[in-house]
Amino acid sequence: MPKGRQPSSGPSDPEPQHSPSGAGWLPHGYHLAPHSHVQGQLVYAAAGTLATTTERGTWVAPANRMTWTPPGFAHSHRFYGGTDARLLNIPVDLCGQLVAYPSVFAVSPLLREAVLALTSDRPEPRPGAHERLLAVVIDELSDTPEQSLHLPATRDDRLRAVTDLLHADPAQCATLAELGRVAGAGERTLSRLFHTELGMSFHRWRTTLRIQHALAHLTNGMSVTDTAMACGWSNPTSLIEAFTEIVGQTPGSYQADLRNERR
Repeated sequence: MPKGRQPSSGPSDPEPQHSPSGAGWLPHGYHLAPHSHVQGQLVYAAAGTLATTTERGTWVAPANRMTWTPPGFAHSHRFYGGTDARLLNIPVDLCGQLVAYPSVFAVSPLLREAVLALTSDRPEPRPGAHERLLAVVIDELSDTPEQSLHLPATRDDRLRAVTDLLHADPAQCATLAELGRVAGAGERTLSRLFHTELGMSFHRWRTTLRIQHALAHLTNGMSVTDTAMACGWSNPTSLIEAFTEIVGQTPGSYQADLRNERR
């Protein structure tokens, strides 16, 4: 996505392998089809929310998180709300300083400002300024990746049948035993597979899925109450508690931050 680019075609565009760093406003639902890069890539929604999907699963990143995709990993992006999308390519010789697998990182104030400066149209103020700012970005990404908004992909057909049902309708309240009858697997088997394949309980996986959908709805302007109902919570309080635990702020404060960023 070139600097300052506005989307010129439909809601889905492939991205070239040698995509330059830059910024652009993208509409709700905009999708970049699977592609890969020779370099590493950071993608940050300065306003809005993005989802990055690879063979290892899906990472969702609101404005307090940033996705990282190392060189060679096929990935796709989907953007929610009017998104101020920032793409920052990382040269191959620096990628070894970051983790070797797709991830999402928390965004500190310093990291945010450095990425905004590196993806803006302003000229380099002094020779070497770009490289120095890029070094700051690498330093800020030295912490352990944040995994709370990651939904791992599964390879087991029985487990995939269950997760596909929930992806299609995250609001459904079927128990694991009920889902298992549809998938042809017992509750104990599925519970074990959630832990061994996905590294989390069924309850945690479904909660994370619902939070991902809630982020998309909230980013697009849906009320907290309507979002709770659309994503399967019985009341707004349950959404607020789960959202605060996983995202780190309440849905109301998240939407307030979005409004401030868009101004």
